[in-house]
Amino acid sequence: MSDENLKPLSFDDEEVLKPISFDTSNNTPTDFVPLANANTNEIKNKDSNFVFFFGVSASGKSVILSAILYYLRSKAGVLRPKLGTPNAKEAQVLLADFFENISKGILPNRTTRDKVTRMDFVFEPNNKSKKVPPIDLTFLETAGGNHLDISRGGSYHSSIDAYLNAKIPLNIIVVTSYDTAHRDDSLINEFFGELERRGNHLKSVNIILVVSKWDISGRSDVSNEEELENFVQERLPMTNNLINSYEFSKTYFTIGNIEKIGSEEKITLLNLEPAEILSNWLYESITGYSLDYEGTFWERIKFSF
Repeated sequence: MSDENLKPLSFDDEEVLKPISFDTSNNTPTDFVPLANANTNEIKNKDSNFVFFFGVSASGKSVILSAILYYLRSKAGVLRPKLGTPNAKEAQVLLADFFENISKGILPNRTTRDKVTRMDFVFEPNNKSKKVPPIDLTFLETAGGNHLDISRGGSYHSSIDAYLNAKIPLNIIVVTSYDTAHRDDSLINEFFGELERRGNHLKSVNIILVVSKWDISGRSDVSNEEELENFVQERLPMTNNLINSYEFSKTYFTIGNIEKIGSEEKITLLNLEPAEILSNWLYESITGYSLDYEGTFWERIKFSF
């Protein structure tokens, strides 16, 4: 990865996606479907770009995952399950659940403990430039309780070990919540140490810190980059020092407006701008080009006709 790809994310006042409102009259729950445990001896289908989520319970990992998938499918291009993978059918079901839920304002349920939810996809961007090609994406998500296992020198469950020990291209989304970030600082640093011990040198891994539930601050976005920098420096001083040393990215996330309706929390206004930021970071980290790359000189001439 070049230094150019590791520049901090900016929050310039550009045109953003308009929030999408939902009718909240449908309260039908849909379970979050866990997939089979990984083979602890060998990870099959390594030819992909793996996206691993780290974060404690209720930090917002499942919500962020569903928002990224929804943005990629509804705004940025075509997202389809990769053929020939062992879990292609399960991935299709889970993807359909995500899209149906988010369109109804339903938050995804928490992931089942001691399992890795793996989804293999092919993403084909809308961008016509040859510099912006289709890519394979494999999303991995685990229960937040499993990440607590590494605290104070503990060990991961074997289903997670299999992926962290495998020689695969890793892209890591570290999630901490706005209201609990101060309690996650030490654990995040233990996770970074765990990666180093397994031979995943931090300089060779694409990593971004995401402060979720930013709406708790009273805002749906950050006023400027300094606001986010100050928050991370104050609440996550050790993590902030490491991220700045390695020039990792950091951003905020909110799914939009959430209201208590009956016994459930519902999304009443969906904000896809944070999912757009994360999706662009992910694609550019993998390919070196932005999803909105304008094309080469000759491509721009061609596209203008």
